[in-house]
Amino acid sequence: SMLTGKFSVLFVLAVAAVPRLALAQAKPPAAPPQAPVVREQVEVVATKMPEVPHDVAASIEVITGDRLRAMGATSLGDALSLAAGVAVAPGGDNGPAGSVPEFWGLREFDAFLLVVDDVPLGGAFNPALTSLSLRDVERVEVMRGAAPVTYGATSFVGVIHVVHKAGTEKASYASVSGGAYKTGSGAIDFAVPTGGGWQSRGSISFDRQGFTDDRTDFRRGQGLFRTVKTNGNNKMYFTADGTVLNQSPASPHVREGGGLSATTPLDANYNPADARLNDTTFGGAFGIERQVMTNRTWSFTASYRHTGTDIFRGFLMDLSNSANNAAGFTETIDVNDIYADTHMVIPASAQTRIVAGADYLFGNGEAKGATFHYTVPLSGATATSVTEPTTLDKDAEARRQFFGAYVLAEFTPNSRVKLSAGGRVNGTTERRGESGTVTNTKFSGSLGGLFTLWEQGPDHIKLFANYRDTFKPAAFDFSLVENEGILKPETARSFEGGVKMFDVDARVEFEASVFRMDFKNLVTATVVNGLPSMQNAGTTRFQGAEFAVDVRGSHNVSARASYSFHDGKFVDFTQQFDGVNTQLGGNRFEMSARHLFSAGLLVSPQQGFVASAVLKYTGDRYLNMRNTALADPFATIDAGAGYRKDRIEIRIDGRNLTNRRDAVSESELGDAQYYRMTARRVDLTLGIRF
Repeated sequence: SMLTGKFSVLFVLAVAAVPRLALAQAKPPAAPPQAPVVREQVEVVATKMPEVPHDVAASIEVITGDRLRAMGATSLGDALSLAAGVAVAPGGDNGPAGSVPEFWGLREFDAFLLVVDDVPLGGAFNPALTSLSLRDVERVEVMRGAAPVTYGATSFVGVIHVVHKAGTEKASYASVSGGAYKTGSGAIDFAVPTGGGWQSRGSISFDRQGFTDDRTDFRRGQGLFRTVKTNGNNKMYFTADGTVLNQSPASPHVREGGGLSATTPLDANYNPADARLNDTTFGGAFGIERQVMTNRTWSFTASYRHTGTDIFRGFLMDLSNSANNAAGFTETIDVNDIYADTHMVIPASAQTRIVAGADYLFGNGEAKGATFHYTVPLSGATATSVTEPTTLDKDAEARRQFFGAYVLAEFTPNSRVKLSAGGRVNGTTERRGESGTVTNTKFSGSLGGLFTLWEQGPDHIKLFANYRDTFKPAAFDFSLVENEGILKPETARSFEGGVKMFDVDARVEFEASVFRMDFKNLVTATVVNGLPSMQNAGTTRFQGAEFAVDVRGSHNVSARASYSFHDGKFVDFTQQFDGVNTQLGGNRFEMSARHLFSAGLLVSPQQGFVASAVLKYTGDRYLNMRNTALADPFATIDAGAGYRKDRIEIRIDGRNLTNRRDAVSESELGDAQYYRMTARRVDLTLGIRF
C-alpha cells in the first residue's frame, strides 16, 4: 500500500541516520574521551577452532543472544531477519512450526546444515527445524556457502549453528506470553544444583501458536538439560533434550496459470478433519575436550537422536467441487541418528595451526503409510471426515552412513596474510528399501586467503577470497514413492570474495562479498503417479553480491542494514510438461528473489525503554520453473517495544504488521502449491530474571 511504502522509506532514512546520531552521542563535547567497548564475537563452525569471524576467509555472521532477546526473537525467521544473504520463510511442508531457509538464492529445505551445540540436528536426513529451541541461546553462527571440510557431505549452501548457554551460566529467567489467535507460552531457564564439580542448567518451555488459517495451530513442549565439569583446560559435558510437537497443518495455496488461484479463499484449509503432523523427539550428546602434550587440544563428541512422526493430511488437487478433488496420505516414520566426531587442534609452528579429525554419521529411517482420496468443498468452509486407512500398503526406508576424514591448515606467514587449505575424504553408503547399496567416495576441499589491507589497533580493512568444492548424497524425504531408486549425488563448486571492515571509533562494521556457485544434479521436487517425489535438476548456477553494515551507537542504540542480489538460473535442465520435454536453460530458479533487503533499529539498555523495528523486503520471483508465473515484491515490518526495570521486563511485539500474505515457499508434497507468509500477529510477554 502507499502508506506502507511511505513508512518503509521513512524507516530506511531513520536507519541511515543512526550513524550520525550515534557519533554525535558517542562523543559529547563536555565529556572526557572514553575508549570504545569492543565486544569480540567468536565462531567455531568454519574451522572447529574458536575464531573471530573477521579472521576467517568466508562470509560468517554471529548473532548474539542479547540481540535475539532485544528483538524478541522466538523463531528462526525472527533470529535471522537481519542476516545478510539469508531469507527464512515461515511454515512449509513440515507444518506451521517449521520454516524454509534460503542461502545464496537457493530455497531448499535440505540444502543447508543445522548444527546445535556442535551436533548436526536432523542428522543424515533433513534439518530438524521444528525441534530447534531458541531458549537460552548464547549465539547463532551463520555461514553462507558450504563447509566441505569440517562437516562435509551434510553441508551444502550454508550452515546455521545455534549455541545455547553453557551449564556454567547461573542467571535464571522465566517468561509468559499471550497473543493473537489463542497463542500463549510459558518458559523457564534455570541453574540446576549438582555436586561433584558438575555445573548444570535446564530449560523448559510450553507454547501454543494459532494462525488465521482455518484449523491451523501447533502445540509444543520442550526440555533441554546441559551439564559440564571443567578442570583447567579440560572439559567433559552431557546434554539431553526432548520435544513433543503436535501440529494441525495448514493448506498451501494452489497456483492457477500465472498466479495463485482466486477461486479459493485466502485461509481455507483443505486437510481432512483431525489432520495432524506430530513429532516426538529425544536425544543426548556427550563430549570431552582435553589438552594433550603441549598446546594441543583433543575433542570428542558423540550423540544419539530418535524421532517418531505421525502424519495424516491432504491436499486439494482439483480446483472444482467435483468428487474426490483432494488426495491425502497417512504415514508413520521412525528415524534414528548417530553422530560422532573426534579431532585435534595442533599448533605445528608459530605460524601454522592444523585441525585433523574424522567423523561418522549414521541414519536409519523406516516409514509405512497409505494414500486416499476424499471430497472437500472448494470454499473450505467445512472439514471432511475421512476414515483413516488401516492397511499401510506403502513404505519408504533408507539407511545412510557418512564417513569423513579431514585436515584443515591455517598458515600466517606475517601479520597481514592468512592462508587456509583443507581436504576431506568422504565415504557414503546408502540403501533404500530392497534396492542394493550405493557407495560413493568423493574428495571435497577448500582454499582461502585473508589479506589485511589496513590495520590500526582493532580497526581494520581485510580482503578475503575462497574456493569450495563439495558434494552431497541426494535428499531423502520419506515420500511413499521413495523406494524407486537413489538419485545421483549433488555436487557444487563455489568461488567467493569480498571485504570486511571494522571501525571501533565510529563503531561501524561492514562486509561486502560476491559469489558464484555451480551445481550439478541439484535435487528438486516433482510428482510421480500423483505422489511427491524427487528428481535431479541437471546444471544450475547461483551468483550474486551481498552487503551488510552494522552501526553501534551509545545508549545501547544499534542499527543494521543488508542488501543481496541473487541470480539463480538453470543452465541445462530438461523437464517434461504435459508430455513435452522442455529445456529450462536460462530460466530463473523458482522461488528465488533477485533482491533482498533488510534494515533494523534496536534500543536495548539493561534498564529502561527497549524497542526494535525491522523492515524486510523480498523482490519478485518466479513461482515455477517455466517462468510463467511472476510474483510481485513485498515488504514486511516487525516492531516491538517494552520496558526493563530491575528484574522485570514487559514487551509487546508485532510481526508482519503490513499483513502481507504473499507466496514464500513451494510445497514439495502438493503439486503447484505454495505456502503464504503468515498473517499479522501481536504478542505480549512478561519476563522475570532471578
